[in-house]
Amino acid sequence: MLNRLLGRREEERAISFQTLFASGDSLYMTTNAGTPMDQRLSLEITTVYACVRLISDSISTMPMDTYIRVDGDRRAYRPRPVWLDYPDIGVTRIEHFQQVLVSLMLDGNAFVRINRRSDGEVLGLTVLNPQKTQVHRDGSGQIYYTYETVARIDASDMLHITELRLPGELRGKSRIDLLKENLGLASALQEFASRFFGNGSSTSGIIEWPGNLTREQAKNLVEAFEEGHKGLRRSHRPGVLFGGATYKQTTVPPNDSQFLESRRFAVEEIARIFRCPPSMLGVTEPGASSYASVEANGIHFVMHTLRPYVQKLEEAYSRLLPGVAFFRINIDGLMRGDYASRVAGYGSGLQSGWLSINDVRRFEDLRPVDGGDTYRVPLANVDLTAANLGEIERKTAIAQRLIASGFDPQAVLKFLELPTIEHTGVPTAALQPVASINPINPADVYDVAQRDVNVTMPEILVNVPQPVVNVPAPVVNVPETVVRVNVPETKPIVRTVERDEQGRILHIVERVEG
Repeated sequence: MLNRLLGRREEERAISFQTLFASGDSLYMTTNAGTPMDQRLSLEITTVYACVRLISDSISTMPMDTYIRVDGDRRAYRPRPVWLDYPDIGVTRIEHFQQVLVSLMLDGNAFVRINRRSDGEVLGLTVLNPQKTQVHRDGSGQIYYTYETVARIDASDMLHITELRLPGELRGKSRIDLLKENLGLASALQEFASRFFGNGSSTSGIIEWPGNLTREQAKNLVEAFEEGHKGLRRSHRPGVLFGGATYKQTTVPPNDSQFLESRRFAVEEIARIFRCPPSMLGVTEPGASSYASVEANGIHFVMHTLRPYVQKLEEAYSRLLPGVAFFRINIDGLMRGDYASRVAGYGSGLQSGWLSINDVRRFEDLRPVDGGDTYRVPLANVDLTAANLGEIERKTAIAQRLIASGFDPQAVLKFLELPTIEHTGVPTAALQPVASINPINPADVYDVAQRDVNVTMPEILVNVPQPVVNVPAPVVNVPETVVRVNVPETKPIVRTVERDEQGRILHIVERVEG
């Protein structure tokens, strides 16, 4: 604009491949915030590093094993594959799965080369650099891979796990490439805060000179001032100005100078990208936890963040097992609540009959006990095989009432579908105390179980003389009884009736004569 006003010609420069890329900068990875961003640089952002470590460490340290189902029952598949404990030379199981997850989260693809013997047995697993691995499809529709100098790797010798794959594409999308602007802004904010402390954490202002200075003089003045005050270690040092120069300080609030609110929002943005709760990234501000308890927050993290990765790994690594065997990562340990919640859950399982005592002890890493493999039912907490005792008890009560009412016992048992049970003949508890009966052999007390009993009794002769009883006749003298009754004297009563001329009664007069 100024060149046009002053009549100057604009400078023309030729743009070539060398001018764009000779400096070594990745122009296509530069963000609008002015900072470059790629998968390696993204790990320099503290929040990205924390999210990657949180997810990869949580999954890679989980218990893992191989299983097979026999009649619906899950059993351990043995012998345990060697590649599960020693996937590669010098690489442990935890390091192997950590590499897979880091590659998956940053590049969106994880490539695992399968090393086999001549008979097809898996010898080892090698995690390849995803940026050096390419996916192709030949003319027959078969997928194959190339890695550096290896011309072709068949799909049967490669485990390819993707995070987000668009329809029709062979590679997964990298969240770093898709969201590089958000990550570039976070990197710019982080770099700005670092430069703020590096260039001067307290003094920042303008030096005024009473006269005019040349460009060289102004440059020397600034360099001399910065030499004594620039940097964190030189802050708060006294300054000396000469020649009439004055220094006017321009103050900026520390929170505004470091863009703290913007940096907090950048942390939330990155946590949202990786689906990590901010509370697990060290954010302690109010509202960082979405749930009322740490337990619920952890369960939400397992269900919505870790579980998709776990299922992708299980599906991919199950291909290495023969037949119906499968690979499983046990996430139950992360789903466990506090001790009171676990005890309540175990109690419900024991009473409902789908957990045994040894099942609970195995969950708590305790040794099994004798008889602890028996499953119990909820009503009387008896053996699962005796779950029909309640029904038998009700039928027995009905049989007692019918037999007591005079029905034939055999007909009653047949009607109720009850088996015939022989009776020992032992009297009931109402006739004999229960404590006096031997439950093992009741016949020892009551010899009633014998069907044929021969009893030989000696003949007993008893001579009883006929008794003679002489009873004298009793003499009873009864005096004569005289009864006197006093009857009061009764006098006659005379009633006189007076009538009028028409014969109607006017008066009745009673009088006692005598």
